[in-house]
Amino acid sequence: MTRTRLRAPLLVAALALLWGSGFFWIKLSLAGLSPFQLTFARLALGAAVLGIIVAARRLPLPRSRAMWGHLTVAALISNAVPYTLFAIAEQTVPSSLAGTVNATTPLWTALLAYAASSDTGFTMRRVAGLIVGFAGALILLSPWNAADLGSTLGIVACLSAALSYGLSYVYQARYVTNRGYPPLVLAFGQLCASTVLLALTLPVAGGGAPQLTTMVLAAVVVLGVLGTGAAYVINYALITTEGPTAASVVTYLVPAVAVALGVTFLGEPIGPNLLTGGALILLGVALVRRRTTQAAAAGQAAPRG
Repeated sequence: MTRTRLRAPLLVAALALLWGSGFFWIKLSLAGLSPFQLTFARLALGAAVLGIIVAARRLPLPRSRAMWGHLTVAALISNAVPYTLFAIAEQTVPSSLAGTVNATTPLWTALLAYAASSDTGFTMRRVAGLIVGFAGALILLSPWNAADLGSTLGIVACLSAALSYGLSYVYQARYVTNRGYPPLVLAFGQLCASTVLLALTLPVAGGGAPQLTTMVLAAVVVLGVLGTGAAYVINYALITTEGPTAASVVTYLVPAVAVALGVTFLGEPIGPNLLTGGALILLGVALVRRRTTQAAAAGQAAPRG
């Protein structure tokens, strides 16, 4: 009985640590890799981890061309685009700030689900949540302070990545997760497709030769194997054993982990904008989130950051 009670908190803590630390590992990896090189490496490593598990369990892969088409679209907006945008952003913004902006994902998901008519329960409480949450994002963006254009563009890239996540969750709820395939198979298919997509960009946008120091190698391996591959497995275990409500708790812990690691190990500052904006974003998410929203359940299928 004790083990059963401990299982959910341990899974939540592990997932929050993996997702929240992703922004820290991105920052370290960028010391020797370009954003596109980093994204390709983490996707390839994550796909390898899931490929081993899928093969060991002998899970069948989709054979439908249409399904692979949907997986490719999902891979683009759920993995390739947001992962690359966060890597680009962290060239100019702190990892703690990137992790905090990432928390706007449920806000984008709710807004896009309503726009796509897949969520009819858009109450005044959820409208208030969107207003509060995006007010927090505006504080983080601080467009009235144009002293650092690079930082502003970095935050815009983070917001765009969160928007891409939100779009992917709505898309997956409609075209991917309801097709009867095991979540691990879908995740593996997405990572494979996104790895191919990133490989196609490397000749054009790959950047210079990688500077593979021990720190950079360790950071990208942890990010790919644990933060991308293992995170899918833990997330799947959490949802199947405890339900999406338990998994949704991770949303509130990821920014805390990102901030703690950034401040402790990278010396990143905690300013009033980060604290105020982050608090408003999390409050907005709490108001917006509902237990039974289809898009929200689908939104637990992809790791953050």
